[in-house]
Amino acid sequence: MLPSGEQIAIAHGDQRAVITEVGATLRTYVKGGLPVVEGFAGDELPTGARGQFMYPWPNRVAPSPWTFSGRTSIPIIDDLPTQTHNHGIAKWRPFRIEAVNQNRCLLTLLLHATPEYPFVTEVSVAYHLGPMGLTVTTTVLNRDTVPIPFGIGFHPYIAVTTPTIEGAVLSVPAKSYVQTDARLLPTGLILPVAGTDLDFSTPKSVNGHVLDVTYGDLLRDDSGLFTTTLTDREGGCVEMQMDRNFPYLQIFTGDTLEKGRRRTGVAIEPMTCPPEALRSGKDLLVLEPGQHWAGSWRLRRTDEVA
Repeated sequence: MLPSGEQIAIAHGDQRAVITEVGATLRTYVKGGLPVVEGFAGDELPTGARGQFMYPWPNRVAPSPWTFSGRTSIPIIDDLPTQTHNHGIAKWRPFRIEAVNQNRCLLTLLLHATPEYPFVTEVSVAYHLGPMGLTVTTTVLNRDTVPIPFGIGFHPYIAVTTPTIEGAVLSVPAKSYVQTDARLLPTGLILPVAGTDLDFSTPKSVNGHVLDVTYGDLLRDDSGLFTTTLTDREGGCVEMQMDRNFPYLQIFTGDTLEKGRRRTGVAIEPMTCPPEALRSGKDLLVLEPGQHWAGSWRLRRTDEVA
């Protein structure tokens, strides 16, 4: 038995992806033999939240109680450097494999109430490979008797075809960012990126930039899609698109990762809310009993290097 459980392989044309039973995690995704995400081996754990699904909250919450619908959550500390509870609790749970086709799979988790998250929810994650790349659709259903709060996110590390991300050009068409303190928790301020080193609304090199930043006020096309790209110095380009249900994006250049993983890829993380949303209520999603929510994002390689 592998640490991440059963391995689900899907394919379409020259695209291949592997999703794991534990956490509904995107372990690998390649196109034409080139990596789209920087994944991990089957006998490894996904360190650095590599490829993980973040639910029922993305990013960090402080380890002090918060209350919703008359129920109190008691978060734990699982990120020692920042003394926070990071990326939710679904990431280590085995999902039920509902369906597997050649180019699609569907995994579901019935998450029972715990001290960290005292609500009953059902969440499904569908991975689909097609002409437009890999599309990931998440559905959340309130299985409880009270309104429930939640947020979701995903943590893929976008791959480059070079040894490090030096020389890569990042595009993040966003107008603002969430200011954070030394623990990477929000200060309460959302500030404009214009005139700061965090402004990647015009594509620019990541050289010299140490990023672990939540972006907001994302600029979208007429269909409501937001597009961000990472282009390495060999011309390889990976594009991510997010629908309106993901109004935030985290960019992490991996500077604090373990040796051998630092600045070898860029985590581009679609999120429905900023850090600490379960306590602050900022853009927190709320479902009444029996209600459901769904959102999608897409990842693809758009320019293959020789």
